[in-house]
Amino acid sequence: MNAAVVNVLGQPPKYQPFTDPSPEENEIPIRVRAAGLHPIVKSRASGSHYSSDGVVPVIPGVDGVGTLEDGSRVYFAFSRSPFGSMAEHTVVRPSMTVPLPDGIDDAHAAAIANPGMSAWISMTERAKLKQGETVLIMGATGVAGQLAIQVARHLGAKRVIGVGRNVEAISAAQVDAVIALGQSEDAVRDAFAAEAANGIDVVIDYLWGRPTELLLEALARGFRPGATRPTRLVEVGESAGRTISLPGGVLRSVDLTLLGSGFGSARLDVIFAALPALFSLAAAAGLNIDVEPVPLAQVETAWNRVEKGRRVVFIP
Repeated sequence: MNAAVVNVLGQPPKYQPFTDPSPEENEIPIRVRAAGLHPIVKSRASGSHYSSDGVVPVIPGVDGVGTLEDGSRVYFAFSRSPFGSMAEHTVVRPSMTVPLPDGIDDAHAAAIANPGMSAWISMTERAKLKQGETVLIMGATGVAGQLAIQVARHLGAKRVIGVGRNVEAISAAQVDAVIALGQSEDAVRDAFAAEAANGIDVVIDYLWGRPTELLLEALARGFRPGATRPTRLVEVGESAGRTISLPGGVLRSVDLTLLGSGFGSARLDVIFAALPALFSLAAAAGLNIDVEPVPLAQVETAWNRVEKGRRVVFIP
């Protein structure tokens, strides 16, 4: 078969022949129809993600859409290494498949599952978002952040605040306020402090790094002994930095709960149990995502393309 193959960690994959997968016990073959180029895919292919074993050659791709031997269409994830989803064929465990409704096409299903579930699980399972709460989304410009805005609205958030550099893109979404990261640090910190004064219940953080430090500084600066309000911060991504400086005084002055949301902090059975609801919502036009279908043969040139609010999906 033909596949995208990572031969050197950190370099774009090559489109080349690769050995066809043969199902082992408790595995089923999948004919791949679409595979999304998610940030986790690039991170694993570079060897920098915590779930990467660093072994090459390997076919990248954590999930996709394909057909079973009986022709039924499914979403699938976590193929057996080295057979990722960016190939003509792969193999998975039956438990790692979910039937797809007719109202969503291959490319959109492949694009929406990973970022959609990052938003869905981080709000429903990790933050336990309640109707009427205020949600601040760090990194609201990207695909995952844009979907997080939509999920927050669907789940009943009363107020949604978008944080990012592309102010126009955030303003075009259903947000109640925008905090622009292109300002000076003092201006960003002041904007965070103004929102914190009104209360921030949940933070969904795709950025980490310096923006998160500024947010925590603002929360601590708003210390009011007689008006403590809990804030749950869910770390989902680290596009602005892998680490933060966290002074102890922040944790003493803010009723802050720090959580992570990702494979490991959220159980796979919980994630897969929630997928049908996500796909049904997407099929009913309750979630929207911009998709850029690209032939898999062009993987090397498309690999490092800047996302700009659209998710690349490879079509074998």
